[in-house]
Amino acid sequence: MEYRLFENIYIIRLDRGDELLTSLKELCENEKIMLGTVEAIGASDHAVVGLYDVESRQYYKHSFDGPMEITSLLGNISRKDGEVYLHLHINLCREDMSVVGGHLNECRISATSEMAVRRINGIVGRKLDMESTGLNLYQF
Repeated sequence: MEYRLFENIYIIRLDRGDELLTSLKELCENEKIMLGTVEAIGASDHAVVGLYDVESRQYYKHSFDGPMEITSLLGNISRKDGEVYLHLHINLCREDMSVVGGHLNECRISATSEMAVRRINGIVGRKLDMESTGLNLYQF
C-alpha cells in the first residue's frame, strides 16, 4: 500500500496480494482517521461478501474466487469502543459479466486498487441496537 494526502483526501494504491480491509484499517490507525468516507475501484481474486437479514439478525456470507473487477466500493469509517470501524459495501463483476455485491468482509487485491478516503473532522461512534435491528448504528 502506498498513499498520499491531498488536503483532507488520501489517495491510496493497493497492490497485488494486499487485503483491502486490513490495509484500510492500517491507514486509519497510522493516520488517526476517526471519521471518513471511502470509495474505490480495482481488481480482486478473492472476496467474502455478506447480506444481513434483519428478521433473523444474521449475516449470510458468500465467498467468491477468480478474476473480478471491483466496479464500486463505497463505505464509511467510524469508531466502536475506540477502535476503527469500517462499514463497506462492494460490487464485483465476474468473468461472465454478472455482478455480485453486498457487505464486504474480505477482499484480496489481484492487480491493484485505487482508493480515495476523505477524512472528516470529528468522531462518530457506534452502538449496538438490540431493540430493532441488531446492528452497530451510528451513535451521535
